[in-house]
Amino acid sequence: MASEEELFASVDALLEEEPQLPPPAERARLREAAGITQARLAQALKTTTQTVKNYENGRSEPKSPRLEAYQRLLRGWSEKYPAHGVPALSRPEAPETVVVAPAAEGPVPRSVAPPRAPVTPAVPESPAARRPAPSSRRPAKQTPQPVSDARFPHGPLAVLDADGSAYGVDGIVLDCPATSVPELAEWALHESGVGAPRLHRNGKDSDPLIVLTAAAAVKLGLPERLEGHEQRRNLRLPDDHPVVRQVKKAKWQLTQRGFGPWARIYRKAEGTRRQCVQLAVLSWDALDERSWPGVAEMEPPDIARVLGVYARRVITPRGSTAVSGLELMTALRPPTRAVRDETTGNWVPGHNPGSLGTEPMDPAPPEATQEHPVVVGSGWKGGFLNEEAYQWVRDVDLLSDEECHLPYAVGLDLNTAFLAAAARLTVGLSAPDHFHGPQFNPKIPGSWLVDLSHVELDPRLPSPFTPTGERPDGPAWYQTHTVAYAQELGYNVQPLEAYLRRETGAYLDPWHDRLKTAYLDTLADLGVTRDLDDRAFLAAMERHKEADPALAAVLGAIKATVKGGIGKLRERPQGRRYRDGERWPALERPTWRPDIRAAVISKARINMHRKLLNMAKLTGLYPLAVLSDCVVYPSPGPSPLDFLPYAASGKPQPGGFRLGPSPGLAKPEGVQEMLWAVDLMEKGYNPARHIKGGDAVLDEGE
Repeated sequence: MASEEELFASVDALLEEEPQLPPPAERARLREAAGITQARLAQALKTTTQTVKNYENGRSEPKSPRLEAYQRLLRGWSEKYPAHGVPALSRPEAPETVVVAPAAEGPVPRSVAPPRAPVTPAVPESPAARRPAPSSRRPAKQTPQPVSDARFPHGPLAVLDADGSAYGVDGIVLDCPATSVPELAEWALHESGVGAPRLHRNGKDSDPLIVLTAAAAVKLGLPERLEGHEQRRNLRLPDDHPVVRQVKKAKWQLTQRGFGPWARIYRKAEGTRRQCVQLAVLSWDALDERSWPGVAEMEPPDIARVLGVYARRVITPRGSTAVSGLELMTALRPPTRAVRDETTGNWVPGHNPGSLGTEPMDPAPPEATQEHPVVVGSGWKGGFLNEEAYQWVRDVDLLSDEECHLPYAVGLDLNTAFLAAAARLTVGLSAPDHFHGPQFNPKIPGSWLVDLSHVELDPRLPSPFTPTGERPDGPAWYQTHTVAYAQELGYNVQPLEAYLRRETGAYLDPWHDRLKTAYLDTLADLGVTRDLDDRAFLAAMERHKEADPALAAVLGAIKATVKGGIGKLRERPQGRRYRDGERWPALERPTWRPDIRAAVISKARINMHRKLLNMAKLTGLYPLAVLSDCVVYPSPGPSPLDFLPYAASGKPQPGGFRLGPSPGLAKPEGVQEMLWAVDLMEKGYNPARHIKGGDAVLDEGE
């Protein structure tokens, strides 16, 4: 039998010649050159498996980490490339219960099934933890496969129940002995193996997230719900609560948000290692129903699955989906990077090009809100940007008889319209400079004072320059995309003033790319793929939420992350005690950037108007109403296929609305009778708000 060192030498020789096995024609040559036959592979695998088993049973000292790596490598090769006459080594089914390793080795996953005789897994992932395979109700194809990180073997988060079971991703269950919040923080940091690697090399690793069920919260000394006027209003425990005193006595600290639904507990970093744990209390409404539909009522393993998929595809949650959307921007564009100090030769933090930096930046007066210090302190009276999403209803008098006699009103919704607008969007990165009488340049992001009241458009369409769809009545402040669209329509523009930024960049590009991938991958897991034709797409959209409620909840959270993240760029002050002119906490973030928010919304509204205009040219149809990314059209039939433009070949006409899952493409929002829509319009209501059967604004959490 080959010794361990001979085994290492043989496999090293194989890896040195070819890191991955080649096609079958070259396989025999490689085996001969490396001196390893399939029989030796099988024997080596048997040897290493027995060695690991001996260690787990306490009969030998642990081997080097290389042993486990080679053991997994050899098993994979044995399965993939069986030799003639040598059966492939089959991987045993994942056990439902596992042998308990020594306590010093960390938390031990255990099964949620009834106890059976302990079974030692043949291929352990690590000495301290074993992962059961996903069950049949959790198909492996629906679980993303991240790059493994030995520092976080148990994934990004765990859901803790009252019996000490901490449910993680991929069906793993850990034993958590903590009986207090300080003990839980210690366990999460030093024993749980929970966390996630950074999303950018200059960023920071994600802190472990521990989600508490109602029973677990009570066991740790927390109230099941926040009761009382002060606690409900502030959504936090009072400073004299026993748990808060416990935390402080154990030398832990809380952030300024205190101990609320999303609490961060931290200590001063040890060298470069952060000491921070994120807690989420389910019974305190940490998972808002509008952003996480149905998740708070799920069983802990299913909650762990939903949050785990979201964490791997988007980011480990650090608060609401809006907060997570904002954190994702920073995680993908870290404000600093390591630079060498020429005087000392040391590596120090320096500005990361393309980021928003570390210091907050005051906006130009027209980009700010009315209560902002730059407005109140300067006495600004020059007006403000009003770049908001559409809320427009066509005048009933402009409906034709032909339109009124059509039987249906059909709603179309643009998939993640704000995300589509963020693609390749150039925004300002530096402070604004003030200019008088500038020449308009569509490539420079900023705010322009322009008179667009002379632009004449069909009254059956909303004006592209105002969120109400009404024609401007004089000079007003507009973001670059809005002014550029007036030029695109063939009208002359001559700005009176402008606040422009000299340093620019596509700050949101990585944010867009990651969220787009997460959105499309989750839709694909629900059966809605990009290769479907329009009829198949409509059929898939009708049943996608029932295909897997857990993944449907992830999809809803991704959409809420997009909208909420953009909204957080201009977070308003909160609390009854606030007075105009005071600074509020959000202003201290580099990501408080109302100009970037205005750029995204302006581009999204212009994209919508461009499609509306093209639809009128292609089909002669005009919308009844528009609400943000939803538009309602009169239709001869109940399906979008009854009025969308198609070429003779059957392909969709470019320029108008097109069906599909990608951001910016359309999906059905709802269908009602035309008389229903006209009745709402006559009463002054927006059919696009109610076409789905409820209140779209409230349902989306806006």
